[in-house]
Amino acid sequence: MAALARWCLRRRFVVIALWLAAFAGVSVAAAVTGSAYSNDYGIPGTDSARVSELMEREFPKQAGDSDTIVWHTARDAGTVRAVDVRQHLTAALERVEKLPGVVSVAGPYGRDNTDSGADTTRISADGHTAYATVLFDRPAAELGESQVRDVVDTARAAAADGLEVEMGGAGIGAAQQTGSAHLSEAIGVAAAAVVLFLAFGSLAAALLPIATAVVGVGTAYAGVGLLGHAMTVADFAPMLGTLIGLGVGIDYALFIVTRHRQGLKAGLPVDEAARRAVATSGRAVIFAGATVCMALLGMLVLRLSFLNGVAVAAALTVLLTVAASITLLPALLGLIGPRALSRRERRRLAAHGPRTRARGGFAARWSALVERRPKLLAAVAVVVMLVLALPTLSLRLGTSDQGNDPASATTRRAYDLLAEGFGPGFNGPLTLVGRIDDAADRVAFGKLPETLRGIEGVASVSGSVLSTSGDTALITVVPETAPQSRATSELVARLRDDVLPQAAEATSLKMYVGGLTAGYDDFARVIVGKLPLFVGVVVGLGSILLLLAFRSIGIPVKAAVMNVAAVAASFGVVVAIFQWGWGSELLGLGRAGPIEPFLPVIMVSVLFGLSMDYQVFLVSRMYEEWRRTRDNRAAVRVGLAETSRVINSAAVIMIAVFSAFVLSGDRIIAMFGIGLAAAVALDAFVLRTLLVPALMHLLGGANWWLPRRLDRWLPRISIEAPSPAHPDPADPEPSPDPADPASEPSPDRAPELSPIPHPRPSGSRAPTAPHAAAAPGGHRAAP
Repeated sequence: MAALARWCLRRRFVVIALWLAAFAGVSVAAAVTGSAYSNDYGIPGTDSARVSELMEREFPKQAGDSDTIVWHTARDAGTVRAVDVRQHLTAALERVEKLPGVVSVAGPYGRDNTDSGADTTRISADGHTAYATVLFDRPAAELGESQVRDVVDTARAAAADGLEVEMGGAGIGAAQQTGSAHLSEAIGVAAAAVVLFLAFGSLAAALLPIATAVVGVGTAYAGVGLLGHAMTVADFAPMLGTLIGLGVGIDYALFIVTRHRQGLKAGLPVDEAARRAVATSGRAVIFAGATVCMALLGMLVLRLSFLNGVAVAAALTVLLTVAASITLLPALLGLIGPRALSRRERRRLAAHGPRTRARGGFAARWSALVERRPKLLAAVAVVVMLVLALPTLSLRLGTSDQGNDPASATTRRAYDLLAEGFGPGFNGPLTLVGRIDDAADRVAFGKLPETLRGIEGVASVSGSVLSTSGDTALITVVPETAPQSRATSELVARLRDDVLPQAAEATSLKMYVGGLTAGYDDFARVIVGKLPLFVGVVVGLGSILLLLAFRSIGIPVKAAVMNVAAVAASFGVVVAIFQWGWGSELLGLGRAGPIEPFLPVIMVSVLFGLSMDYQVFLVSRMYEEWRRTRDNRAAVRVGLAETSRVINSAAVIMIAVFSAFVLSGDRIIAMFGIGLAAAVALDAFVLRTLLVPALMHLLGGANWWLPRRLDRWLPRISIEAPSPAHPDPADPEPSPDPADPASEPSPDRAPELSPIPHPRPSGSRAPTAPHAAAAPGGHRAAP
């Protein structure tokens, strides 16, 4: 690491130019090739996937995106059958039909403003709501934003006093979400910049982590666009990668810049301070980034192409942010020189020379309090986590649709108008598709619509349709309940398990049930079935890494329990806001609805990775002190006091970045933003600075126990470089009172992990290492 840092510092302009060239080159390539993201969350082999395949092959005209224009007249303005309304809307529909990419527009009115060819089923029973179907020539994911907006603007221009016109559908929803996506990123970055400036007092130092993260994440964002041409990548993967990348990228750079500033304050030259910062903190950043990538790539064990793309895209983003932190950041540190310190800090350094860091502060007092009251504080932390985790018990995975959009969205208003005029199930019809092989199948299929009309929970059944080849049949069933209702899911299960098999008895007719609710139910069932394997792999790999790093049974066990607690509590927050609806409308997140089926998998992988970061930064300092003193109480006290400030600062930055994504306009990204922000807050402020040190005080020397035989078998890894032969003036001076930490701590100090003897008998204590010789300027350096 030191050699890499030295090379980047000596060739700083080359490094900066290479990164900017990579950023520009990948961005241009992504712009030229275009995006190829997928919004198909189907799982091969399920009923809903078979329906999609048959529809695309046998009914290609219905495979394009189908959106809806809805209009509604006020009670005192007549009905939609009024002549003036009919003429006005007929002209508007004709204008929409002439727009590029529109195949057809089917409305309720007949030709030439007569009843000839009219479809009165498109008019509600009270006569105040009607709709028309707009069929595009391509699926929603392939439609251009400007193309969709032209349709929306043309249709909504028909609105008048007493006449409301709205639009809904997948294509419309995708177009309205893009406008605020980059606004949330800008707000998150701005909030992080404010926190960094308050922490450093130097504008140049505050901007370095921002610049590093933006270049790394920007390159990854464009790279994910190119990745979509090589594998299936979900349409929300770029935003998710940006969310994660900005959070970890700014944090990783923060740790290195903090260490660099310590070196400058200790009197080191700029290049030497940057080299030592990368050689020490940089190794911890690589280890932390590797754990996040490992957790993200754990999604590959599920063997779902949709999630494979998300995992690879997010891991690529983290990988590039780590690379930027250990290459681009030292080049920028060398470029700004001593301006990494504020003017006041530079004047003080010039007037008084290098100095050791001031002692005391809130972190030391808090660490001492945890040592004095471990049982009480541990109990408080457990109660907080349990209360927040309680809503997780009611977690329901299922469909969230445009009925969950914010009340101001045209898609939400169109959804509500259709539900009010035609019933709640109208927004999520079920599609029944099957193969017909012989005459018996044809007879059974002919009787099926009448059978379905008599099933409880079915509002209406459309006429049966045969493909042009005559061997594929299609029926549309409208439930009585909304797509995200539990009753609709029960209807899907009843049709699959009882109704359709009985109707096809003694024939070879096989009908498959698809549609919005069916597709998400299939996805949720597969995910829930594979979730234990996934969690086991992620937790197991993380525990093995901690076992190797800290050579202790208790540390990885506690880390696994803490990670599960953070996940459960953060899911409780997500359930309370999005499923129960506590404050969701107030936050502009729409009304309550079930949680997306893929959210648990992705959030578990991200949260386990981020939690491992804080665990490594916290426990590595404790372990270092334990190896030096064999005093568990002192080790925990020193470790907490010297790491809590920077861990909490990093957490505040992550919380700011993640929370800003609530403004993205995308319900899924907002779920991730709130869930991750809650998890980081709880992990940093409740678990790592309260519950973990309290438990470690209570467990005493058992924290570091490892069977002798296992100790001999395990390989040894090093998170941080071995200590230099000469003392590093940037390191904190050991104090006779470990409760008296540095005011600007270094949480990324990790152990060398060389062989250690087993703990001494109770009551004995290893001698404290002697102090090193005085550092330049008359200050004592760490041993």
